[in-house]
Amino acid sequence: MHDHPHHEEHFKSPDMVRDIVIGMADGLTVPFALAAGLSGAVDSNLIVITAGVAEIVAGSIAMGLGGYLSAKTEVDHYHAELKREYYEVEKLPHKEKEEVQEVLEAYGISEATRIKVAEEMSLDKDKWVEFMMRYELGLEKPDDKRAGRSAANISISYIVGGFIPLSAYFFTSHPHDGLVFSSIITLVALFIFGFFKSKATGQSPVAGALRTTLIGALAAAAAFGIASLIKV
Repeated sequence: MHDHPHHEEHFKSPDMVRDIVIGMADGLTVPFALAAGLSGAVDSNLIVITAGVAEIVAGSIAMGLGGYLSAKTEVDHYHAELKREYYEVEKLPHKEKEEVQEVLEAYGISEATRIKVAEEMSLDKDKWVEFMMRYELGLEKPDDKRAGRSAANISISYIVGGFIPLSAYFFTSHPHDGLVFSSIITLVALFIFGFFKSKATGQSPVAGALRTTLIGALAAAAAFGIASLIKV
């Protein structure tokens, strides 16, 4: 009888993928909807391109800043809770031991074992605090440098996604022509993006691709329709 080693495959970069998904999803959808809307209201590709580039620049900065603040808040929250836990294990050790036992009780550990584990854990303050952070508060230690990387990932992804729908207006002569090619290019890009995003996150790739494509198409159609009505 041969033992076959079991290798578990876990996704190792969820934060980076999340950033790329956030940036790319909005980058593909928002400039596409803007360009579609302008295509129904103006007769110049230059106007569409100028407005599109301005939106991509502003959008990438806003999205990047949002990602930075979100990640920074996560880091600040973790360190604030960490400081509080260190204070509690030093000043309120009996209360913290009871909380350890409460956590273990939820896993069906016997009372005698819970008491013993709590006492042994209290001998190592750092491990004790780490246990409380993870199992009482549900907090994992974040990367202190994540805020900057998150901002860059989201911004770059937004820019890349944004220029995909806008690219059609560089090689066409009229906004209506640009919209036709932009729609084809963007819907294909949305389908591919949705497919791989869903596959990476363990969801149905085809369903995710269709859902992402539909959202982008609806946003562009709504923008084009509103702009056409206003023009009239």
